[in-house]
Amino acid sequence: MNFPVITDPLFYLCAIPSVLLLGVSKSGFGMGIGSLAVPLMALTTSVPQAAAILMPVLLLVDLLGLAAFRKNIDVKFLRFLIPFGLLGTLLGALLFKSLDTHLVAGLVGGLTLLFLAQRLLFPPRADSAPPPRWVGAVLTTVSGFTSFVAHSGGPPISAYVIPLRLSPLHFASTMAYFFFVINLSKWIPFAFLGLLDGRNMATSLVLLPLVPIGVFVGFAMAKRISPLLFNRLLYWGMGLTGTKLLWDAWH
Repeated sequence: MNFPVITDPLFYLCAIPSVLLLGVSKSGFGMGIGSLAVPLMALTTSVPQAAAILMPVLLLVDLLGLAAFRKNIDVKFLRFLIPFGLLGTLLGALLFKSLDTHLVAGLVGGLTLLFLAQRLLFPPRADSAPPPRWVGAVLTTVSGFTSFVAHSGGPPISAYVIPLRLSPLHFASTMAYFFFVINLSKWIPFAFLGLLDGRNMATSLVLLPLVPIGVFVGFAMAKRISPLLFNRLLYWGMGLTGTKLLWDAWH
């Protein structure tokens, strides 16, 4: 029996780096880089299809993240974050069918560029006051919404959590458990919306072996590349993919 996988070479030219980026994001190095996965893959397919294909990939990535950071979770903090994140996914599920594909692409592109602008114009400072809880509630809800729409929940919640100055291990472990719950909650709505069809799932299975490679690459990069150079490469990638998605949505 032949699986009805996607065979377009251009798709895999974008899909392979997308999956590797998700693996790198769970290595503890370059947290947030996974938000580029859907925008990059969506250069050759629609945003909803890209999001559906990445669902099994995200499950494996999340399980690897749980195994790596299971001893450093902040349970009290998660009890605050998860309800607002689930509220965001509920809003995403309710509004998903009413959002045009090009509108979704433009939304993801705009959010990508907005996060890039925020990082460049207002970089986090060590002496900044922690943001209030209501800001965290809003940004976490937005994170759940953008996570449902395009698996790009990292930028909004990072804008809230990074200024709290958690230790790197606590930050990585808290994000790993938060997104495990959020991503798990998306399976039933995605199935109900008809996105988890045989072609998308078969294509995802082809990409799954790349996940451990991405995690390994993330650990290797952490030892060999400076954070400054890595962030510059990330910002260039965000600028190019965000601009391309906005261009496609406009035309």
